[in-house]
Amino acid sequence: MPGMIKKEDVEKVRAAADLYDIVSASVTLKPSGTGTYVGLCPFHDEKTPSFNVRPSLGVWHCFGCGLGGDVFGFVEHQENIDFREAVELLADKYHIELHYDQGSRQGEHTGSKRARLLEANEEAQRFFTSQIMSKEALAARKLLGGRNFSQADCERFGCGYAPQGWDNLVRHLADKGFTQQEMLDAGLARRGQHGVYDYFRGRATWPIRDSTGRTLGFGARKLYDDDTIAAKYINTPDTQLYRKTQVLYGIDLAKSSIVKHRQAVIVEGYTDVMACHLAGIDTAVATCGTAFGAEHAKIIRRLIADDSLGAVQLVGPLKVEGQSLSSRVVFTFDGDAAGQKAALHAFGLDSAFLSQTFVAVADDNLDPCDLRIQRGNEAVRALIDSARPLYDFVIDTAIDRFDTQYATGQMGAVKAAAPLIAQIRDRSLLDLYTRKATRRIGVDLDIMQREVKQARRQYNVRDEDAYAPRRRQQVRIEERADRDDPYANPARRRELEHHDAANQTYFHIDDAVFICEQQFMATLIQIPRAIDREWFAQLTLANFMTPVFRTLFQAIAAAGGLPTDDTPQGLWMHNLTKAGGPMLQSVIDELAVMPLPLPTPPNQQSAPGAGEGQGAGVAGAPGVADVQLREPTQGERQYASELLARLLDIGYMRRIGAARRRMAQLPDGEEKIVLLGSITTLETARKDLQAQVYNNTVG
Repeated sequence: MPGMIKKEDVEKVRAAADLYDIVSASVTLKPSGTGTYVGLCPFHDEKTPSFNVRPSLGVWHCFGCGLGGDVFGFVEHQENIDFREAVELLADKYHIELHYDQGSRQGEHTGSKRARLLEANEEAQRFFTSQIMSKEALAARKLLGGRNFSQADCERFGCGYAPQGWDNLVRHLADKGFTQQEMLDAGLARRGQHGVYDYFRGRATWPIRDSTGRTLGFGARKLYDDDTIAAKYINTPDTQLYRKTQVLYGIDLAKSSIVKHRQAVIVEGYTDVMACHLAGIDTAVATCGTAFGAEHAKIIRRLIADDSLGAVQLVGPLKVEGQSLSSRVVFTFDGDAAGQKAALHAFGLDSAFLSQTFVAVADDNLDPCDLRIQRGNEAVRALIDSARPLYDFVIDTAIDRFDTQYATGQMGAVKAAAPLIAQIRDRSLLDLYTRKATRRIGVDLDIMQREVKQARRQYNVRDEDAYAPRRRQQVRIEERADRDDPYANPARRRELEHHDAANQTYFHIDDAVFICEQQFMATLIQIPRAIDREWFAQLTLANFMTPVFRTLFQAIAAAGGLPTDDTPQGLWMHNLTKAGGPMLQSVIDELAVMPLPLPTPPNQQSAPGAGEGQGAGVAGAPGVADVQLREPTQGERQYASELLARLLDIGYMRRIGAARRRMAQLPDGEEKIVLLGSITTLETARKDLQAQVYNNTVG
C-alpha cells in the first residue's frame, strides 16, 4: 500500500480542482450574491435551495443538512470514499502526478480503487466499440441499422459489441494490466468453476455514464437465440461505481440541455434515448433495468430546479407570452398495461415533482424509437409536445375502463379513480381532481368525496400544500444579485446583515454586537487580505462577546493568525478548518459562503465555467497567481476597517467602563489619578480610531 500523499501534492490538487465545475456536474447552481452560488443539496432531499458554493474560496455548505467542507469533502460525500481516495480521484481528473512518502512501498497500481474501476470501464468501452465493425458483430450492426441508426449515430452514443466466447474482455483487460479482482469489482466479469469469465458476451452494448461522462457500467441487448442468459437486456450489476437506482442512461449527453430548457424526457430504453436525441429531443434519458424512482427524481430535480416566485412555490406549468417557462418532466409510458403500471409507480414520488410531470403516449402505443422509424423525427417531437399531466393520464385511464352510461359502470369508475385521487398529497390539487373526475363519470360530488376521504384514511396519505409559502423563509438572494452595491445603500446593507444573522444556525440572536462580530469573522475568512494587520494585532478575546466567535478567534490564532499574501486560498481554508476542529467546521463553512453586503468584484461577475474556478489555467501544476489569496478591493478594505474599528472601539469602551467602575470604588489618591489618565488615553484612542476609518485614511 502506498504511503501518505505528500502535502505539497495535496495542495496542488486542491489548487487545480475547480469546485464550481465539480459541483455543477450534478447540481444546477444559480448566482446568489458576491461570488456565491446556490442549488438543491445533492446529499439530502429538499425543494428549496439551501446548498451554497463559494468557488473562489473552494468551500461549500448546506444550510439544510449542515454538511460542508472543501472540494475534497464534496468528493468524499458524493463518491462515498475517504480523503485519500478523493485526492487520488481528483489527481486523476486533473492529470497531477502524486508522490508518496519515502520508506513505504508503492502499490502495484497508482490511483484509488475507484479510479481503477473507472479506468477498467473506460478500457472495456474502448474494447466494445472496437469490436462493432468486426465480422462477428454483423448481428449487432443489423439490429442498430434496422432501428434507423447510422454508423455515425452509433459512434455518437458509444454503441459497441461484446464478442461471443468466455474471456475475450478478460484477456484484453489483463493485457492492459488490470487484475481479475478489479474486473470482478467493476462488474465486467464473473467467477465460475473454471475461472473468471466475461459478463457481457454476444450482445450489443451501450455505455452508462454519469453526468461528467465517466463510464460506470453497461447495458447489453441479446442478439442470439443460444445466449445462456435469457433476459433480453442485462445491465452491470450493482458495484462501487454503478447503482441502478442512481444512474440514468444518456444523462451525460442530456445534462446541459436539461439545465437550459428545464425539461427532462424519461423513456424506457437505450434506443429510445438515441431516437429522441436524433429527433431533436436532446433532454431524453432512460432508467437502466429498474423503474423510475425517488433517487432518479432527485437527480432530475437538482438539474431542473423548482419554480418559485416570492414565497409561493409555483410547481405547475407556467406560461409567459405563450411560452412555457416552468420545469417539465415528460414520461413516454406505453398505453398498455405495463405502461399504466409504470405510471402508477410514479405516484410514489413527491407532490411537487408530480405536479410538473407529464405523460406522452403515441398512437398504437409506439415507443419513440418505433415512432421515429414509422413516422419520422417530427412525430417524435409532436409526441413530447402533446404530453398530458400525469395525474390526468392515470385517473382518466382508470375511468376509461368502465362504461359510465350505466350506474354499475359509474360506481366501478368511482371505486377505481378514488384511490388514485386519494394518493394526491397536495391538498390544493386534491379537490380539483375530485371534481374533474366527478364530472367525467357523471355522479354526485358527495359520492366521490366520500370514497376519496375513505381511501385517504386507509392509505394514511400525508397532507401537503405545494403552493403554500415555505416555513423556512429564505430571502431570494439571487433577486438582489443584479443590484450593484448594497454597501452603498445603508438600508439594504442593514437588511442583508440582519438576514445573515437570522439565517445562520450556530447562534440564534440578532443584535448589533453579534452582527458586527459575525460580519468581521466572515470578512476575515473570505477576504483575509482586507484586514489591517496592525489593527488586528491589537485584538484580544475581550473584543468578542459571542462565545462561538471568541472560540473562533482562538482558532485563528492557532492557525497562525492572518495568512501571508502569497498563501494559497485553499490552504488558508484548510489550515483554519484544521485549527478549528470538528466543533467549528460548520461555523467556518457557513461564514465562508455567507454573502457580504459588498459589490461583486469585477472578476466574479459571471458564473465560472470549466477551467474558470480556483484552478483556472492549471496544467499539471498551478500557478501562484491562480490560487493565492485574492487582492481586496478598496470597498472591501474600507468595510473590513469599519468592522475592525468597531471591535477595537467596543474593546476600548469595555476597558473604560471597567476603569470607571474601579475608580468609583477607590478613595481619592494616586491610583485613582492613574486610572483617570488611562481613561483619557483610551478615549483619545477611540476618537483617533474612528477618525482614521471614517475619513478613509486607512487603506
